[in-house]
Amino acid sequence: MELIHTFLNLILPPAVFIGLFVTFPLVAFAKFVHGLIRSFRKEDLKNKVVVITGASSGIGEQLAYKYAKRHTRLVLAARREEKLNEIAEKARSIGAVETLVVPCDVTIEEDCKNLIEQAVNRFGHLDHLVLNAGVANSFLLAEAPETKGFSIVMDTDFWGNVWPAYYALPYLRARKGRYVVIASIASWMNYPRQTIYNASKAAVLQFFDTLRGEVRGEIDITIAMPGWIASEMTQGKFISAVGDADKDQDVRDAHVGPLPVMNPDTCAEAIVWAAEHRKRYIIVPFWYTSFLPIRFWVPEIQEWFFKKFLLPRGRNPPLSKTIVQKLEGKPFYPSGLKAQ
Repeated sequence: MELIHTFLNLILPPAVFIGLFVTFPLVAFAKFVHGLIRSFRKEDLKNKVVVITGASSGIGEQLAYKYAKRHTRLVLAARREEKLNEIAEKARSIGAVETLVVPCDVTIEEDCKNLIEQAVNRFGHLDHLVLNAGVANSFLLAEAPETKGFSIVMDTDFWGNVWPAYYALPYLRARKGRYVVIASIASWMNYPRQTIYNASKAAVLQFFDTLRGEVRGEIDITIAMPGWIASEMTQGKFISAVGDADKDQDVRDAHVGPLPVMNPDTCAEAIVWAAEHRKRYIIVPFWYTSFLPIRFWVPEIQEWFFKKFLLPRGRNPPLSKTIVQKLEGKPFYPSGLKAQ
């Protein structure tokens, strides 16, 4: 058996590499043509039933408005019922055919089951399940005095996607529907201070990529990987080392740094466009794609950059925080948006 492994170690990697090198131009061209054809096959979303988790703010709120403009029937889920009612009213005013508000904590499995059941009981079926609910952590693992915050992030960002997906599966299969998964560039980009968040998003990416193979031809899956988007998280609402939502200005400055932050309206439009054009993945903003080859081919460069730019320098703050302070505490937020 060891001899077989030795043989495969010597033969298989170079054979695959050479094969990919030779066939890459043809495969890339075929994928380009296929993607171009699919781009013209736009899904008509009118009257489709769309469930959105984490719909009370940020990307989730804007996704509700984008789907509303396409005259869908919306089911909005989050913990803040009053906020959801306001968003539902606005969604109806801009085109939603009907709306249903369902208070839901995605960390509770029974809430997730109830969400899907209420949607189906009200509208009779389900077409799109948009999985957007999420929280992030901002602490170095070595600084965490306890592990309370770990499970909060994983329960929300991983199980909070898996449970609704599980209960929605038979209904989406019956309609040949779609999962729209709001993952993150954190699923493949090892951004500091987010060990648990990055792991949860990587788990989400792997879960839905695996599920894609299981339901191929029955349910489509679009996975969105946003970068820094103006939201409650990028404005300071992180899970701290002791499991609380930390709104401290220093946390936001050290965490986000002077990186350009995209408007959630623009991000949501790109995600819904990708869903209705049957895209498998979308990275938004697109320029984050340039980090992919660095991440997989020369990760040392990325690690060096993060260490020099985003981690504390002994007793000195991270270089990113110093830059933000020189910018008078203002990261590059979109016009009309500012940190709170």
